[in-house]
Formats: sequence, structure tokens, C-alpha cells
Amino acid sequence: QVTVHSDDEIGELAAALNRMSADLARTSEARKQMTADIAHELRTPLAVVVGYAEALQDGKLAGSPQVYTALHETARHLQRLVDDLGTLALADAGELPLHRRPVEPRALIERAVVAHSVQAQQAGVALVLEPNPDLPALNVDPDRISQVLDNLVANALRHTPAGGRIVLSAQRDPGGRAIALRVADTGVGIAPEDLPFVFERFYRGDRARQPSQGSVGLGLAIARSLVECHGGTIEVASTPGQGTTFT
Repeated sequence: QVTVHSDDEIGELAAALNRMSADLARTSEARKQMTADIAHELRTPLAVVVGYAEALQDGKLAGSPQVYTALHETARHLQRLVDDLGTLALADAGELPLHRRPVEPRALIERAVVAHSVQAQQAGVALVLEPNPDLPALNVDPDRISQVLDNLVANALRHTPAGGRIVLSAQRDPGGRAIALRVADTGVGIAPEDLPFVFERFYRGDRARQPSQGSVGLGLAIARSLVECHGGTIEVASTPGQGTTFT
């Protein structure tokens, strides 16, 4: 940071340098934090795999379907984390391939409902479809937008207690120039102090929740990246104790 002594061109240049320096400092700190978060998220499942492997090798643990299932689930968790990081890296570099084609909005939200219907039923949560049949087709990559909706619905299921509802809808925005896809739940909601950070990588408002109990905090970051790669926007509104809506 440099001291600004005037409000002329030199002063404006000094102020611009200060802003640039502050931005670089924040970026550097964010990079360090992300590296630490990745190391933390990898360390726990790797420790589980190594622990099981050593116990099996030393004969301290007998092989069983339960042991192999635990190893398989941990390996899948690691694979998902690596895949998610790869998706974010491609999106950041502007190299994420999009295979666009015309898709009906109804088809997108129906696909999400079908994919999560069994999980919702097991959780005692109603998964409701409210499509608008008169909407034009969207020129999107259906797999990527489905990934967005899957992340949002999975997130809603984790935070909606039994007896709640998750409603998926597609509507024209007020200006009529865009289509809004919404995932609205009647869950626990998000605290106001957490709302500005929910799309940040590895951010979890519930600090007590471990990765094995849900995501590692990449789902919403991926959703934002995929939506922005399509030239769209994603927003969240929430009231604690009443529910959350992602648009």
C-alpha cells in the first residue's frame, strides 16, 4: 500500500495501485485457504483407506463385506472430490466443454425429480414438480444443467426434515427474456451471515457436519460455475426456519 497525497492523476494512480494490491492479497489468501481445504478434505478419507489397508495387511482385521463396502465408499468419496475439483478447474480456465442443444425446461426439472424421488421418499420429503408447459426450449448442455439441479436438490434434501417439501419449477422471469429454474424447500434455512458465502468453495455453514454426512462444500460452487459458463446467474434467498430458494 502506498500513501495517497493528492486527488489528481497521481493520486488516482496511487489509489488504483492500492486497490490492486488489496485484490491480490485477497486472491493470495483465498488460494492458500483453498489449498489447505483441499489437503484437509483429502487427508481424512486417505487416512481411512490407509488404516484399513494396514490392518488387513498385518492380519489385525479380517476381510469382510462390511470392510470392503467401507473402503469402496471412501474411495468413491475421493473420486467425487477429485472429479468436482477437475470440473471447477476447467470452469475457471474457461475450458469446460458444453454440448448445447434445445431442451424443454420441463424435461430438465422432471429429470431431477426422477433422479431424487427414491431418496426423497426415504427421507419423508415431498418432491413436487410445478412446470410451466408454455416455456420455450433452452439452448443448454442438459447434462451440465442437470448436474446443477442435482446439486441443488441434494442440498435441499440434506436440510429439509421429514414432512417438508421441495418444489422444482420453471417460469419466465419478469422481463420475459430469460427462464428461471427454481428449487425451493421448506427446510431449516440459511443464517443471514452465511448467505453471502454459500457459493464459496468448501464453505459449510454447519461446521459440525462432517463430509461423510453430506457434501464437502463444493456442490454450490460447481452449480454457480456451470450456470455462469452458460451465461446465466444463480441466486439464493432464505429465511431461517422457513426454507431456502435457489433460482
